[in-house]
Amino acid sequence: MELLKLFIKSAIVDNVVFIQYLAICPFIGMTSETGKAAGMGFATSFVILLATAVTWPLYQFVMVPLGLQFLQTLFFILVIASLVQLVEFYLKKSAPGLYSSMGVYLALITTNCAVLGVTINCIAKDFSYIQSIVYALGAAAGFLLSMVIMSGVRSRMKIASIPSAFKGTPILYIAAGLLSLAFMGFKGLLK
Repeated sequence: MELLKLFIKSAIVDNVVFIQYLAICPFIGMTSETGKAAGMGFATSFVILLATAVTWPLYQFVMVPLGLQFLQTLFFILVIASLVQLVEFYLKKSAPGLYSSMGVYLALITTNCAVLGVTINCIAKDFSYIQSIVYALGAAAGFLLSMVIMSGVRSRMKIASIPSAFKGTPILYIAAGLLSLAFMGFKGLLK
């Protein structure tokens, strides 16, 4: 039951995009079409999960015994960059259309602060390995959810009558702010 609560909390209550304000770059840049948004959401989710699965043992069994905790961010970024390269090679071979549509945003997963933020949060919150994996799964699901929700909002905005002063970027940020406020309503859901 505790693991389910942790999953729900990381996915909805502490959503990486709407509550923690991480990964705003792909959130704004890749949500113009639902297919692209879902593809980026799945690719980033995969990297979040793999990065957590690799960085937690690296930190606990290598960095802590050697007293290298101060290099945490550097080591984690190197691991994340390596994993992004694997995802990039895989997408290039298996889904070339998605690979080309993602463009520069695929490489930017390396610097996606949501991936790094989740891995650092797992260490900072002193989670066990299983808790870290569940937290990463929830955060990944929350990221994917936020990408798909925003792509749906943006597709609706394409056909909506929007005052000229709000067209383009202003209405995009207003919609993102309103979605963030809506997700803040889940704060009391779990203790």
